[in-house]
Amino acid sequence: AILSLLQATLTLPGIAAIALTLGMAIDANVLINERIREEVRAGQSPQAAIHAGYERAWGTILDSNITTLIAGLSLLIFGSGPVRGFAVVHCLGILTSIVSSVVVSRAFVNLFYGHRRKVARLQIGDTAWK
Repeated sequence: AILSLLQATLTLPGIAAIALTLGMAIDANVLINERIREEVRAGQSPQAAIHAGYERAWGTILDSNITTLIAGLSLLIFGSGPVRGFAVVHCLGILTSIVSSVVVSRAFVNLFYGHRRKVARLQIGDTAWK
């Protein structure tokens, strides 16, 4: 949708950039999941573990996304043709990945678990914690 607003076409390098940013978005969510699991193993309640997991993962997610965004911006500035198309899709994908992995997923987790005073059970991965 953003590409159509910019009147840009999706080419093969753009599809490669989508695959790259999709992988980074999945990595961010896996990182958040692992941080939450570490907090639960440390003995925190599920709600405190969710809060601490997102807080601990934020720095790592931001660092990795900013690093690749800098690389994408340099490709955008110095590249031409297909490289520039890759850079546009890559930069847009990284920005939406940051928003979706941190803001949107946290909103959904808070929607499912935030209204409860105490979460009796938290299903993460293949193990359920009580």
